Amino acid sequence: MNRQFKYYLQLSLICLDFFILNIIFFISGFLFEEKIGPITSHAYIEFWIAINAFWLLLSFGSRTYADNNIINFETFTKRSVQVYLLWVIAILIYLFFLHRFEISRAFIFLTFFNFAIGLSLNRFIYLGINYHFKSKDFILKKILIIGYNNTAKKLENYFEEEGINFQLIGFTEDEKNVTELSKHPILSNISNTIEIAKEYEVEEIFSTITPEQNKYIYKLMNISEKECIRFRIVPDLSLFIDRPVHIDYIRDMPIISLRSEPLDDVGNRIKKRAIDITISFFVVVFILSWLVPLLGLLIYLESRGPIIFSQLRSGKNNKGFNCYKFRSMRVNIESDERQATKNDSRITKIGRFIRKTSLDEFPQFLNVLKGEMSLVGPRPHMLKHTTDYSKIVDQFMIRQFLKPGITGWAQVNGFRGEITDQEQIKMRVNNDLWYLENWTIWLDLKIIFLTVYKVFTGDENAF
Repeated sequence: MNRQFKYYLQLSLICLDFFILNIIFFISGFLFEEKIGPITSHAYIEFWIAINAFWLLLSFGSRTYADNNIINFETFTKRSVQVYLLWVIAILIYLFFLHRFEISRAFIFLTFFNFAIGLSLNRFIYLGINYHFKSKDFILKKILIIGYNNTAKKLENYFEEEGINFQLIGFTEDEKNVTELSKHPILSNISNTIEIAKEYEVEEIFSTITPEQNKYIYKLMNISEKECIRFRIVPDLSLFIDRPVHIDYIRDMPIISLRSEPLDDVGNRIKKRAIDITISFFVVVFILSWLVPLLGLLIYLESRGPIIFSQLRSGKNNKGFNCYKFRSMRVNIESDERQATKNDSRITKIGRFIRKTSLDEFPQFLNVLKGEMSLVGPRPHMLKHTTDYSKIVDQFMIRQFLKPGITGWAQVNGFRGEITDQEQIKMRVNNDLWYLENWTIWLDLKIIFLTVYKVFTGDENAF
């Protein structure tokens, strides 16, 4: 429902923002050309590309235009402000590190200031569009719900949250089943549903009572279609499943799954694998080629033994694989059972540095190239910990549906390092499952960006 409308609304908002950004750049450039020079120069063209690229990356990475954000003006505006501030910071960092000092500071400030005004104007245009369409009959759908039960009340709340083009007229329910006041009126009993629908010019009827519960629903289904009223049934699966489910189809056969898995789609897996290969190949060729001999020498001089530490860990579908790391501890017999702690005596001096800076994880780019790991995914645990944690958290093994990652959604949200209590592993699993159900290319890029950011700013859980 409303998918096309939301799609056009999203497209309109995206185009408006990019139109404002670019029109500001070119108009300001032509007005102040005498003071700043031609905006067609190499530096200004690069600046123009950068402001567009950063807005694209940050706005899509933070899901600014996602349908669950744009349906609410306050949420959309708040998210826009956050992304705008990140965009300003990103542009300033770009200008500083690339030494683009020839670009006029007044022009940069003018771009920032005018874009802020333009974004504000666009948000008020959006508010006007939203208000306009909500009041128009050609887009406003009048809804009637059959039944007043927990499913009906939940559906009522969803229609209120959706808010774009639904108007809930009320409910029809037999008087004996009504035991409390409702936010929307209970207009009549179920037998008068069609009469009420025609009186209020209802376009869609949602029945929270199934034909198996009340045979009269079959008759209502037939009559409503003859009256050009759409009839939909909302089954209550709470007796069998106590969480949201994902429904797919094989031809005309509905298939209910406990969760959505975007990476179950072959096309999505190919896209993710392409990014894995591209980035890991770059790291192996241009970074590991000199990092291995350099760190290898320092590791070996302090503590004799192998440079690369290889440990059997749980991979996709719980298949074991050898996970590589730069060795950060003295060779010890507890390495496959005991996790590292904050003041672990086994950690060497160079080991403490490479763990703090996450350099110890770099050999895992080889695991990524081999296809055993991904850049982003749930962190792999040693086999003993997988066995132990799966007994603590019921849904722990679901995270094994994915390839393990060098970094993950749990790690950028503060759940990395030593696990000292059950709540920590539960939160880590919750974050991993959220990633599994909500994966996008943009989410992966966001996690990679946040990981790099935390490496440079420091992470108290890295030790």
